[in-house]
Amino acid sequence: MACEEAGYPVPHIDLTTARGLADAVWGEAVGDALGVPFEGLARDSFTCTDMVGKGRHQRPAGTWSDDTAMTIATCDSIKTCGRVDTYDLRLRFESWMLTGAYTVDGCFSVGRTTRAALTSGHGLRGEWDNGNGSLMRICPLAFCDASDDDVRDVSGITHAHHVSYETCVDFVHLLREAARDSVALWERLALEQGGRPRRRVRSTGFVRDTFDAALWSVGTTRSYRECVLAAVNLGGDSDSTAAVAGALAGVIYGAATIPAAWMDRLRGKGTIEECLF
Repeated sequence: MACEEAGYPVPHIDLTTARGLADAVWGEAVGDALGVPFEGLARDSFTCTDMVGKGRHQRPAGTWSDDTAMTIATCDSIKTCGRVDTYDLRLRFESWMLTGAYTVDGCFSVGRTTRAALTSGHGLRGEWDNGNGSLMRICPLAFCDASDDDVRDVSGITHAHHVSYETCVDFVHLLREAARDSVALWERLALEQGGRPRRRVRSTGFVRDTFDAALWSVGTTRSYRECVLAAVNLGGDSDSTAAVAGALAGVIYGAATIPAAWMDRLRGKGTIEECLF
């Protein structure tokens, strides 16, 4: 069934530009920065319409958080090593947490599981260790020859429960699908998510909630801008929801569709650019 027949008009998607890592990372960084001021706020207690600063973390507009920092650390590791190397990745994550590497304004908003795993030297395997801290940084693996087991191993640096493993694998597959045929993927998500009311979308830090909220944000909107604003305004873990949704929307629509004013305000663009492979 076509989306038009189901009442979901297909958005304009430029098929002349190949989608890839840069689209995902820029899409994630902007979504992350949009959500940072509103992280932890209850749904409908605020309305995000633009990229602003201050808020909970008292950071300037355009500041991205751990989501983007760990993502570009992952990029930098793959770029430097020429492969997925979990030992190198762990060292870079530790450098981020301890010294503020890969940040523009210091390290903040470190998740409980991530902090405990990097401090102890091993990923956490408990049922309550399924935060979204590995999902939010996993998108670079979609754009190299990483296997499903590679994805699980990278998640397992911090989040070593099978729920986190398989959610990360699902997201990498979805990003690759978007890169192959963005229109077909958007149509499928629109059909799956279009009838799902917003009140039934959970936006907590649980990895499956973040993944599902990101899919809803993509499937119920028709542009990058609409998608990330919808994700932030779900409240809760707003920066991570918008980061994951933004990465997928970036691949579907292309980084060129990110509002220029947001890209202008985004901090640390040089740091991001240096890490892309």
